[in-house]
Amino acid sequence: MSARSVRDRRAPAACAPWVRTRLRTAPGTAWALGLLVLLTAFLAAAFPRAVDRYENEGLRHDIAAADPGLSVLELSTPQPDLQVPQPLREEAVSAASLASVHRAVLSRLPDVVRPDTAQSAYGFHTGKPIPAREGWLPRPSLIDPELTYSTLSDLPDHATLHAGTWPAVHGTVTAGTPEVEGAVTEETAKALRITVGSTISVPTQGGTPLTVRITGIVTPERPAAAYWSVQPLLRTPSLVAKPTRDIPRYYWIAAVLLPPDAAPALLATASQPEAFWRIPPDASPLTVTDVAALRSSIASLEGGPGLVSMRAVAGTNTALTTDLDAILTRYDSLRQAIGPVVMVAAVGIGAVAAVVLLMTIGLMGGRRRSELALLRSRGGSLRGIGGRLLAETVVTTVPAAALGLLIAVVTIGDARLWPSVTGAVAVTVLVCVALPLCTALPHRRPRLHGARDDLMDARPSRWRTVAELTLLVLAVGAVVALRRRGTGSGGGDLLVSAAPVLVGLIAALVLVRLLPLPLRLASRSVARRRGAVGFLSLARAGRTSAGGTLPLLALLIALTTAAFGGSVLAGIADARDDAAGRAIGADARISGPGNSVPLPDRLIREVRKAGGVRDVARVQIEYVVLPADGTGDQRTKDATLVGVDPATYARLARATGLGAFPADRLRASAAAKKSAPTKDPVLPVIASPSVAERLGDRARDLSAAAGNFTVRVAGTVTRTPAVSGSDFLIVDAASLTRRQTTTLLVTGGSPDAKALRTAAHHAGKDVSVRLRSEAREAFVDTSVQRGAEKIYAAAIAAGAGYALLAVLLSLLQTAPERTALLARLRTMGLTSRQGRRLLGLEAMPQALLAAVGGLLVGWATTALLAPGVDLVSLALSAGPESGGDDTIALRADPWSLTLPALGVVVLTAAVAAVQAWWAGRRGSITELRAGDPR
Repeated sequence: MSARSVRDRRAPAACAPWVRTRLRTAPGTAWALGLLVLLTAFLAAAFPRAVDRYENEGLRHDIAAADPGLSVLELSTPQPDLQVPQPLREEAVSAASLASVHRAVLSRLPDVVRPDTAQSAYGFHTGKPIPAREGWLPRPSLIDPELTYSTLSDLPDHATLHAGTWPAVHGTVTAGTPEVEGAVTEETAKALRITVGSTISVPTQGGTPLTVRITGIVTPERPAAAYWSVQPLLRTPSLVAKPTRDIPRYYWIAAVLLPPDAAPALLATASQPEAFWRIPPDASPLTVTDVAALRSSIASLEGGPGLVSMRAVAGTNTALTTDLDAILTRYDSLRQAIGPVVMVAAVGIGAVAAVVLLMTIGLMGGRRRSELALLRSRGGSLRGIGGRLLAETVVTTVPAAALGLLIAVVTIGDARLWPSVTGAVAVTVLVCVALPLCTALPHRRPRLHGARDDLMDARPSRWRTVAELTLLVLAVGAVVALRRRGTGSGGGDLLVSAAPVLVGLIAALVLVRLLPLPLRLASRSVARRRGAVGFLSLARAGRTSAGGTLPLLALLIALTTAAFGGSVLAGIADARDDAAGRAIGADARISGPGNSVPLPDRLIREVRKAGGVRDVARVQIEYVVLPADGTGDQRTKDATLVGVDPATYARLARATGLGAFPADRLRASAAAKKSAPTKDPVLPVIASPSVAERLGDRARDLSAAAGNFTVRVAGTVTRTPAVSGSDFLIVDAASLTRRQTTTLLVTGGSPDAKALRTAAHHAGKDVSVRLRSEAREAFVDTSVQRGAEKIYAAAIAAGAGYALLAVLLSLLQTAPERTALLARLRTMGLTSRQGRRLLGLEAMPQALLAAVGGLLVGWATTALLAPGVDLVSLALSAGPESGGDDTIALRADPWSLTLPALGVVVLTAAVAAVQAWWAGRRGSITELRAGDPR
């Protein structure tokens, strides 16, 4: 074998030493690139996992927190037909038969409908309540209480025996059995005065009553669980009102629990008994990807093949009812409303991260320009150089991206894997493709040594102009689409989500084109001065490479994204504060049931003395019936009458921003009183628009519990602190015949809640205290809301971090030239102080341009896109009824605008100062070498 063939066989192995040599020669660069890729890959992998996690938690929360009566799947079937022989009817409702059907039903449920078997229940109960005639039962309005009778499976597993013994059957129970045992809960026994040994007579169709003997009183172990809460009457009796035209009349309804084998005895009653199987869903294994399948399965069970399968085991007349599909619909609506808003943050941070990665690639390519030019001059091909660069990049990037993906998977669980893998792979592909291309392609043709591409002398090419115009068209289209369609419809696409990024990008391109003009003007004015530092700094700033505009793009996009994210969070906070203020009307609200119970004067004095109380508005709330409106519509309309002290209430309305008005408008003028001394004076009122339209311009007579009076509308307000409704009128309380205080509206920085509740408790057990701060906290209730807010907070932090990183990269790109410049100027007598000023002034133009431009563009972007962004679902989908507007407009948050911009300027100055100090420590001989092109 010849020596030449041996060399040819070993030639391909030269690539490995190249990679090892490069990694050993520049380990810091490799580590820095790997760290940046790791961080970016982590964010790209963590975002979809965070969205999945909060959506999964929100789904489980909505199902678990819903009323069990809504989320449960209840299968019911009427009693067997009367044509069926009686023994077969009794066997069909026996405990063994119901248990067999229960097991068959569980096995036939679709896979996505996972039952909570621990809280499932089945049995046989009376379809209609049966009046109880026993004289010892309580009758609040002389109406017999009504009782339902039900067998319930596994009762000893879900309750403890409080008194007596567990009910049981003795022998075989049939429809003709004269007596069975039963049990009631502790609450039922207390309300209906039932004791162990009490008997209740149940009428039957045969005439011989069925006697139910109470042998036990039980206490539910988990009263709020589905076993007891699907039908709350099983554990808690209810006092209900019987519909009447006069005063409401109340009576008790309750439930008596029978042993499972006593079900045949209920066949003798005329209360339409039926069998039931209650299956609550287990939400713990559900994910957002199961929603579509779950909704389809529920529809099938309610009226499709699933119901046919259930009827095959439970009976032909079986029906399945549930409101779980309604819960899923509300969840889907919330998720689809929040998704586009969150996508805006994701696209913004993704764009900033991509620009910073490209800046890093440009910095690495610039540092290796001379090396690659030498390789080209010695015969290196672009393909060979690109392949070696790709090998270097893959060795560094792939492990870093894999580690970032692993950290995201470990730290954020309960999410799908493939979206995270896609994000990490996208980051890896971007770096592995962009770095070889951006580094090798500039060496297609030989470049003159020392050729400059100054920013002030550069002329944009036609390709750049076409690209900028294309971006301008996309930005205009995205903004118009977002303003017209908005994000509240849940139909946002990528173009709409990229609107803030595109606006920031267009602004950056405009600023880059305008930057040479102020530099030229400043250079001319400074050139006439004696000092050389100012002229040199502006000259150096103007000699910045025209291709180095990427840092400005990164800064503006990052600052715009941070400002938009801060505006979203500020809008959410403002909306919740406003909704809480509308719900309470002040910082604290003290009232009795229905705002109709008079409050004692002692309570008012104690409230005024409580800590943190600045003012107390005494309000009398009554209800009036408005007369016909005079247009032929004779229908009556109810409104809320609010009696107030004009001066105090006007101050409260101004402080809360809820319908401010001049206090003098509620005071009847002296001239009006003298003009009609023998008549009742006409009281001026402030009314809501609907009430003002009803009353018209003339005086109208009204009658209320507070007295009879004549009113005339003196002004209108759309809302008022005392009530949250839209139909109200405000009157001076001093003009009312029967004056009393029913509500106290307290204002102050932070009223002492404990002192207010103590004073209210002394006034009566029904007097309640509601705080605005507590109402505000009720809006952060669901996992979807909390997750979306955390993502936006992370977007602000990541945007600010990438902006600062962009500043560092831009300064590091020109660090060698600045160091060499200082070394030369020091040989000419430049002092250290002048060197620091020179570097600082050189870096300031672009830093100030980015800071001021980012601040203005962030504000303009928020104002421009505000009409199309609806934050109602994100801010107010949980919490008390606010009565707020249908939309919540964005507003520019000053802190999110100014802090990142100031951080850019401060960091630029700090880096320039550190660079000048470091350059001063190194000798000029180290920096000045013969043939150095810097």
